[in-house]
This record gives sequence, C-alpha cells and structure tokens, in this order.
Amino acid sequence: MSRINKNVILALLTLTSSAFLLFQLYYYKHYLSTKNGAGVSKSKGSRIGFDSTQWRAVKKFIMLTSSQNVPVFLIDPLILDLINKNFEHVKNTSYGTTSDCKFFCVPRDFTAFALQSHLWKNEEDWFRIAENMGFQCLKIQSKDPRLDGIDSLSGTEIPLHYICKLTTHAIHLVVFHERSGHYLWHGHLRLKGHSDRKFVPFRKLHFGRYPGAFDRPVLHQVIIDGLEVHIPKDPMHFLEEIPHSRFIECRYKEARTFFQQYLDDNTVEAMAFRKSAKELLQLAAKTLKKLGIRFWLSSGTCLGWYRQCNIIPYSKDVDLGIFIQDYKSDIIIAFQDAGLPLKHKFGKVEDSLELSFQGKDDVKLDIFFFYEETDHMWNGGTQAKTGKKFKQSTLPPFNGKGGRRRGTARGSRRENGSMKNMSLESSRLQSIPVAFLNTTDYCSKMHYTKIT
Repeated sequence: MSRINKNVILALLTLTSSAFLLFQLYYYKHYLSTKNGAGVSKSKGSRIGFDSTQWRAVKKFIMLTSSQNVPVFLIDPLILDLINKNFEHVKNTSYGTTSDCKFFCVPRDFTAFALQSHLWKNEEDWFRIAENMGFQCLKIQSKDPRLDGIDSLSGTEIPLHYICKLTTHAIHLVVFHERSGHYLWHGHLRLKGHSDRKFVPFRKLHFGRYPGAFDRPVLHQVIIDGLEVHIPKDPMHFLEEIPHSRFIECRYKEARTFFQQYLDDNTVEAMAFRKSAKELLQLAAKTLKKLGIRFWLSSGTCLGWYRQCNIIPYSKDVDLGIFIQDYKSDIIIAFQDAGLPLKHKFGKVEDSLELSFQGKDDVKLDIFFFYEETDHMWNGGTQAKTGKKFKQSTLPPFNGKGGRRRGTARGSRRENGSMKNMSLESSRLQSIPVAFLNTTDYCSKMHYTKIT
C-alpha cells in the first residue's frame, strides 16, 4: 500500500510539473515575446521574424555606424517605398511598440545607405571594427571630378562606394560628395581589374551603375523594425529623383582641346555676361520648378556646355527648350512676377510658339517650344522683321515621357533616349539634353527649314 502511494504521488508530481512547464512556454510565446518586441511577421506564409538575415545585417551595420558617429541615412528604394506607403504608421512608432518586422525583413540582396563624405572622419577605424564584427568590406574609389577643370585634370582619388557583406546579405554604402552647385553627387561604381566580381551580385545594385546627382535631403529620425535610422524627410521626393538622377560630367579634355585651337574670351565683358547668364538660368529654373514644367538647355546654351564647358560669351542670350504639351497658360505671368518682362512672343500654342523674356544687363531668355511628330521633333522660328516662319530645328525624338520632371536647377543630357543630369561649372540645371548617341552633338544637328 505504501509502495503504491509513493508511485501515485510521483506520477502526479511529474504530470503537474510537465503541465506547468507547458504553461510557461505558452505564456512566453504568446505574451512576453510580443511585449518585448520579438514578434514575428509573415511573408509568403512563412514566419520570418526579427532574426532574419537582412534584419541582423542592418542591425549590426547601424550599431557599427552609431558607435563610430558615422551619420548614415537610408536610401534603399525598396524599403523607402514601403515606408512611404506606411509613413503615418512609421512616424508614430516608438521603441517597444513594434511587434512585426515589416521593412528590413523583406527578402533582398542589398540594403542601401548613404553618407555625406565630409562627415566621415575615421575611415580606417571604421573598417577595422567592421571586420571584427564579421563584415567583409569592399571599397571602390576613383578620381575626384570636382578637381578637374579646363586648366588641370586631377589624379586625386576619393571614396565612392563601400559594400560590406555579412553572411548572405550586403550593405551598400553610397558616398555622397557635395558639389559647388549645392547638390549631392555620387560616382560610378566601376570595379578594377583585380576586384572579385563574385563578391556580391553587383548587377542588382540600385546605385552606382552611373554617377548620380540629388537634392540635399532633409533627414528625419524614425524607428523601423525596432532600429533607429535616419531617412529623407520626404521619401517620395527622393524616390522620384532616382530614375532621373544620372549625371554627365563636363567634357574637360575636349574643352581643353577646343581652347587650344580657339582662345577663350576672358575679357571683363565676357565674364560679366557669363555671370549674368548663369544667374538668369538659375532664375528661370526656379520659376519653371514652381510651375512644374520640365525643360532642357537648347541651341547655343546647349552647345556651350557640350563644346567648352561654359556659356558662349558672344551668344548674348540663354536658350531653353520645352515640350509644347508641358506649356501652361500662366507661364508668362510667372516669369513677369519673377522680374523678367516679356519681350517677344512669336507663333501660337498650336504652331511654332517662342517666348522671349528680358533679363538684367541686357541678357535675354529665349524659350523654344518643341513639337513631336512620329519620327522627329521640331521647334519653329519667326523672323521679327518679315514674320516668316521656319522649322528652326528638326531633331530625332528623345524621351519626353520618362518623367524628366526635375524640380531643381540641374542639367541633363540625352543618352539612349532619356534625359540625364549634367554640370555647368557651379550651376546645376534641370533636364537638359546636350548630346545624342555616338557623341553626335545635339546642338550641331539643328538646321533651318522654311515652312511658310
């Protein structure tokens, strides 16, 4: 009887302990884990959670940059797009309130961050600590184009990109450099001969296929998936810039060759005109930005950038091109409000429209409106004395449908049918085509055809 009672009591104790252990596991899984922010998210039916490869790589990278006071900010298009769609939720998120990994756990090969170069002080220490944390890092650098000029071509190299891999996920750190036009520029990610091309799938990178230029973003600190990060305060604006950010550097070597044959005009009058022309160009860009009208450099202004990296001093005006479908009826009033009175108006909206505004110091702004046909585009011209109309330029079509809407004073050129950013000394101009394929000069293609 005594032996039976002991066995029964032992069995009851074992059963009770097992039940209590199961209860503890259930309670921890369904209550404590959620409270502590270690919840899970579902992606295609699978539970990924905060311990995903992507999230862990981003967390370590943020820990690394924070410990070294390296002020990086998130520029990854995929993540920024998700943030933009859930912006109100992200703004109201604080520590301990996130239970699902909705952003950094999304399957992808890279996460892209950016850094302004002048804010990075201890690069060597950063690399050493990164390697100690388990990262494998690749540095890409190249010549600094900001030091190039007509008189000298610099050989100084600057960092452009860093790729740091942790197991199967990589962080792409894009280094932004400030240009004299007060915008941010990043270089081309060009691998050198000895580089390991299998280090990461480089073709999947969002940045570095070509140089790019961006407005300087205002940054905003947020909590994303339990991690403190900085993002552009206006994510949508940054995302809209990406497809049209390609940057074309001035052709200094060709310009130098040009000036070896034809001396540059450095007289006081020429320098004064160039200064006034650039100020007029910036004012025009600002005015068109407010109207939401896309434009490009045209005619002699375009030729000056392409041929000699500057404004032609004897042209005496600034030329811009606009597609006629982008014309707005309040454009004349907008320029007059900006202090540029209308000097001439030729043609009409339906045919050969051209507007001319008077800037200061007798520098004129000419705006040519371009009309698209099936296999070409053209703009009209009118002789002031006789009233005769001409097809002033007949050109192959370029992409006017690709969202070239640049809200800043930045330049572009056309390449493979799209609009590209360019530089003009200290100015940054808006969507401006300056060259066609095979380096055929856009400006030199202009010819006159009488139509009436």
